[in-house]
Amino acid sequence: MARPASAMRGQILDSALRLFATSGFNGTSLHAIAVDAGCSKASLIYHFSTKEAILTELLTPAGEGLAALDARLAGLSEEQQVEEAVTGYVDLALRYRREVKILFEDTPTMICNPAMGDITALAERLIEAMSGGSGDARRIVSAHMVLGAVFVTCASEIDVPDELLRDELVEGALRTLGHRAG
Repeated sequence: MARPASAMRGQILDSALRLFATSGFNGTSLHAIAVDAGCSKASLIYHFSTKEAILTELLTPAGEGLAALDARLAGLSEEQQVEEAVTGYVDLALRYRREVKILFEDTPTMICNPAMGDITALAERLIEAMSGGSGDARRIVSAHMVLGAVFVTCASEIDVPDELLRDELVEGALRTLGHRAG
């Protein structure tokens, strides 16, 4: 019996995400995704015309999450912005760990994917929020450090329960920024 189209589509996406995270986007073929998903390459192409289309669908929720975080930061006090920027960013990086790993593997190519929106502008606003809108060089450098460290840590294979990892990332990021968790 054939699987429903939505189930097949989901299986293709699950397989692609796993393979992209382990072998890289460029190291994964459509054939490998089809084999892993248990379908023919023709069936895969029926659902997704290209590997880039699969990647875009995989990255869209992360890009939307980053845009939603950016929107939540507007109108918050400086102190609230710092904490919300840190906790929101850590939560997104943990929720989309495999997507972060894919982005990390080939950052210049991946950040240009339309699913990520204007990631450069979003990252600049996140840094501004983490630095409390300060023009102070130390606070700006600290915000850049937090942005990069959370990204790299979530792209790494660390054998730590997600809840503990989240707590340590938030606490360490806030400490780096000179804030205490509230």
